[in-house]
Amino acid sequence: MAAAAVDRTPRGRRARRGVRRGRDLRRATDRRARSRARVVGFAGALRRSELVGLDVDDVRFQDEGLVLRLRRSKTNQEGELEEVAVLYGSDPRTCPVRALQAWLTASAIVDGPLFRAVDRAGRVGCGRLTARIVGERVKKIGARSGLDPRGYAAHSLRSGFATSAARANKSEAAIMRQGRWKSILVARRYIRAGSRWHDHAGAGIGL
Repeated sequence: MAAAAVDRTPRGRRARRGVRRGRDLRRATDRRARSRARVVGFAGALRRSELVGLDVDDVRFQDEGLVLRLRRSKTNQEGELEEVAVLYGSDPRTCPVRALQAWLTASAIVDGPLFRAVDRAGRVGCGRLTARIVGERVKKIGARSGLDPRGYAAHSLRSGFATSAARANKSEAAIMRQGRWKSILVARRYIRAGSRWHDHAGAGIGL
């Protein structure tokens, strides 16, 4: 679906297509809903281009979680159908499914780009969020958490999923399936980073 356009109403006021009338994000807590919803990029092991390329119609909620339809990706330039399943989280505060539902409710977006800019007045824009903005937000979140922002970027959502899944003892096959890695050598670069301390050969040898 093409990005939403901006029209002028007869009264000269902008009507944002794809957003229900009268639903601006007036409170700072509501504006944060978009940032929380981007945890979907982590849970889905998405590339930043895939995250910002999502439309509302690409999201399908189900009993177990949600399914994302990816129209194009770095390894899928022909536009073949790719779907990524995202489970409900065990903690409502960090659950990607609930976070995305909250963003859709707060923003009142009904079609067009899923992630959009929000101005200082709390108004939801019509244009698609850029991959650069996502990268900047990841760095800011890292800095607020006491981490060196130079070591983080939008790709950290994807690579972070692989390392976290490896630490949780998920199989290589499961990690590759979620991240859609076709090369096990590429996937293992992230998996090894997450599992370097698991079953370490130096543990329990009397050192």
